[in-house]
Amino acid sequence: MSNDSFLYQQNGGYFAQVAANLEEEAAAELAALGATRLNPIPRGVYFTAEPPVLYRIVYQTRLCSRVLAPLLHFNCHSTKYLYKTALALPWEKLLGVAQSFMINARVSDSRVGHSRYAALCLKDAIVDRFQQQFGGRPDVDRQQPDLVFDLHIRRNRAVISLDLAGESLHRRGYRRESGEAPIQETLAAALVDFSGWDGTRPLVDPFCGSGTILAEALLRRAAIPPGRLRRRFGPANLPDFSPALWQRVQKEADGKMQSLPAGLLAGSDQSKSAIRMARRNLALLPQGDRVELRVSPFQALPPINNAVIVTNPPYGIRLGDQQEAAALIRELGSFLKHHCTGSTACIYFGDPQLLKAIGLKPSRRKKLNNGGLEGVAACYELY
Repeated sequence: MSNDSFLYQQNGGYFAQVAANLEEEAAAELAALGATRLNPIPRGVYFTAEPPVLYRIVYQTRLCSRVLAPLLHFNCHSTKYLYKTALALPWEKLLGVAQSFMINARVSDSRVGHSRYAALCLKDAIVDRFQQQFGGRPDVDRQQPDLVFDLHIRRNRAVISLDLAGESLHRRGYRRESGEAPIQETLAAALVDFSGWDGTRPLVDPFCGSGTILAEALLRRAAIPPGRLRRRFGPANLPDFSPALWQRVQKEADGKMQSLPAGLLAGSDQSKSAIRMARRNLALLPQGDRVELRVSPFQALPPINNAVIVTNPPYGIRLGDQQEAAALIRELGSFLKHHCTGSTACIYFGDPQLLKAIGLKPSRRKKLNNGGLEGVAACYELY
């Protein structure tokens, strides 16, 4: 690396972290946003982008959980060499003495065997660099840091990057309240996509909980940028950040928002408190008040015909009883079969074993993780 530039400045290359089994979908989304030289790998996508495209991706991605700007990569066979190499980086171009930072570290198949110790060595290098240069140091803040750095060491090859969001991009800002075991926003967005919903037929969630799936459907249909409610953006910490360009990218994206037709999105839940949470969360989004919500168990709903049903029903970890969960899924299968003529149902099973209970044959299925839980999405064509 030259003395006056970081790696991303030299090659225009970045890395998007994504959930397992969403790599191809994320690559397609990145391409649609203008990224080039796409290279999907397990749990991520390498890509290149000019600054306007990079800003657009950070502001508008629905599927990526993090976007990283590589600062340096190097062979790394020891923590001593990690410290020595990191100490030479011009951290002062990214971070100020009065700011705070934290480090996410992952280590695999390397002589450096502990991610926490690797993160500690990198932290020491950053702090010592500032002490040597300025006689002061930035603080470490694991709750709300100004910057987040990412350290990845695999097969003795290290990459140090700046996280361009500062926190996971699944945190859109609208979910101020949630119930037990909520579905992650990026997974909800993937489910909406996987259902094949094109925004013309009604989309219904009969187990809407705090409204995450409905919110993600609203973002997609109304072209609302997922980053619209975010207060901080990592690109602002890049040494070559352009505030004017960032504002132009935001204005362009915001200007493409569309109106949501009445009656297009609807949700229900038997829990009054869940519906209250969903109303409050959706109210934070433009046109969120146009999403129809009702308190009702799904068994009492009127027929859902010629619609797309996207939902995440309760499962064992939430109900606390596998038999109760299986009984509920059997009832759901019967409801879909007898009361949803001409509809498509896309259901996320947090426990893949519950697939057997629904009594319907899926047209397609896909393994998807919700946080640390390995689940599966299945679509059913209802005739």
